[in-house]
Amino acid sequence: MSDLKKLPLAIQTFAEIRENPYCYVDKTEHIRRMIDSSKAYFLSRPRRFGKSLLVDTLKELFEGNQVLFEGLFIYDKWNWDLTYPVIKIDFASGILQSRKQLDERIEIILAENQQRLSVESRNERADIPGKFTDLILKAHEQYGQKVVVLVDEYDKPILDNIDDPEHAAELREGLKNIYSVLKGQDANLQFVFMTGVSKSSKVSLFSGLNQVHDITLHEDYATICGYSQHDLETTFAGHLEGVDWQQLETWYNGYQFLGEAVYNPYDILLFISGNCRYRNYWFETGNPSFLIKLFQQKAYFLPDLEQLEVSEEILDSFDVEAIDPVTLLFQAGYLTIEKAYTGFDGQFMFQLKVPNREVRQALNSHLINGYTQTLASEKLKIQHQVFDCLNQGDLPQLQTVLQRLFAGIPWRNFTNNDLPDSEGYYASVLYAFFASLNATIIPEDTINRGQVDLTVELGDFIYVMEIKLDKNADYQVQTPNPALQQIQDKGYAQKYRNQDKTLFEVGLIFNRSQRNLVQIDWLPS
Repeated sequence: MSDLKKLPLAIQTFAEIRENPYCYVDKTEHIRRMIDSSKAYFLSRPRRFGKSLLVDTLKELFEGNQVLFEGLFIYDKWNWDLTYPVIKIDFASGILQSRKQLDERIEIILAENQQRLSVESRNERADIPGKFTDLILKAHEQYGQKVVVLVDEYDKPILDNIDDPEHAAELREGLKNIYSVLKGQDANLQFVFMTGVSKSSKVSLFSGLNQVHDITLHEDYATICGYSQHDLETTFAGHLEGVDWQQLETWYNGYQFLGEAVYNPYDILLFISGNCRYRNYWFETGNPSFLIKLFQQKAYFLPDLEQLEVSEEILDSFDVEAIDPVTLLFQAGYLTIEKAYTGFDGQFMFQLKVPNREVRQALNSHLINGYTQTLASEKLKIQHQVFDCLNQGDLPQLQTVLQRLFAGIPWRNFTNNDLPDSEGYYASVLYAFFASLNATIIPEDTINRGQVDLTVELGDFIYVMEIKLDKNADYQVQTPNPALQQIQDKGYAQKYRNQDKTLFEVGLIFNRSQRNLVQIDWLPS
C-alpha cells in the first residue's frame, strides 16, 4: 500500500495536489469545453463536492502555471503564452451575520486581490462597486489582457442566515452590490465563473451577467464535480481493491445532474481513509437544522419525499422570503434527479429521489429528531425494535413499540406548533422511522396521496398501512377499524397480491387528545 498516491483530504488547492503525489481526477476536459463554448458560467453543487478545487484549477490555468497541467487533457490544447489577471472572490470562511460584516469582508477581498495583482487603486474612498470596477479596469490596463473573475461560495452569506429571512435578504442585496458590477465591465472580462450551493431566484443577484450560462443541470457538465464510477475504478483502483462495488454504489453514488451519476468526493476519500467502513461521512460534517425547522413549519407530509415530481422552476431557484423545502433539499444534495421528462404543456419535469443509502439514513434520522425530539439513545433503541418487528412480521409487538414511541415524545416542545394535530404528522413520523431502516417505501400515487398512506416493504413482508386521526376526547375502540376497512373497500393492497412475500393490511388509529396510537388492526392478505 505504500506505493499508492496519497488521498487529497481537505485539500482544495490545485498546486498542492499536483506538486505532491496525491490522487487527482482530471477535470480539464470539462474546463476546456466551458472556455471554448461561452464566457460566463454558473454552477450549483452540494457542499463538499469539489467546487473550490475546480475554481482554483481555473485560476492556475488562466494564470498560465503550465507545469501544473503536464499530463492532463488540456496541456497541449492551451496557449501557455497568454496569461490573464485573475480576481478571485471567496466567501467560504467565517459566518457573516450583518450587512456591515459583509461589506467589510468584500473590502478585504478586493484589497487582497489588489495586492496580489500589484494594482494600485485610483480612489480609496470609492464605494464597493467603485472599488471593484477600478480593480477590473486597472488589472486590464496593467496586464494588457482582459480579466478573469472567479467567485467561490457566492451564496454562503445568504445561506448562513437562511433561518432569518430579513437578514438573508439584506445580505443578498449586499452581494448584488458587487455582482452587479460585472454587467458594466463585460468588455473588460475574459471569463467569469460563479459557484455555490444554491441558486437565488432574485434575478437581481445575477443581473450583472445577462448571458450567464447555468450548467447546473447540463449533461455535458454532469461530472464536472464529483467522482464517476470510472474515476473510482482507475484513479482510486489501488485504494479500493477488493471493495464490493455494488454496495459502495448503494451507499454513496446516485447524485444525478442529467448525465452520468457521481459520488460525493468527500464520502469516497473518508471511506478509503476509514478502512473502507460504511458510515454517514458527509452528514457528520453538517446539521440540516434549518431544513428540519422548515419541514416542521410547513407541516410537510414526509411520505411525499418518495418519487417527488416537480417542475424545472421548483429546482431552479428559491426566495429567502418564501422557501420551498423541496428546492432547498435538492440544491443541498438531499434529493437528486431520478429521471427527466416533458410534462403537460411542454414543461420540463423531474422525478426526484434521495441519492443513496447514506443520505436516506441520515436525513430520516434528522427528521425523526425534528418531528419527535426523541433522545438519540432512545431513538436508536426504537429503530432496532421497529426493524425487528417489521422484519419478522410481529405486529403485536410493533403496536407496543409504536405506543412507547409516541408516549415518549416531549409534547411540551410542540406547544407553539400545531404539527401533531394533523393526520399527516403521524404518517410522517412512521415514514421517517421506516425509511431510516432502509425499508422500501412504496408510493401508491406519486401525484395524489389520497390513496393509502404508507406501503412498507422490509425483508419478506409488505405492509399496506392506512392512518386515521380520531379527534374525540374520550376514544372508544371502533369495530370495524375504519382505517383497515378503507384499505379493503378501496383495494389498496390489490397490486401487491400474488407476490412471493407475506402481505399485511394494517389500519392504525391515532387520537389527538392522547397523542398516541389507540387502535391497530391487521389482516394477512
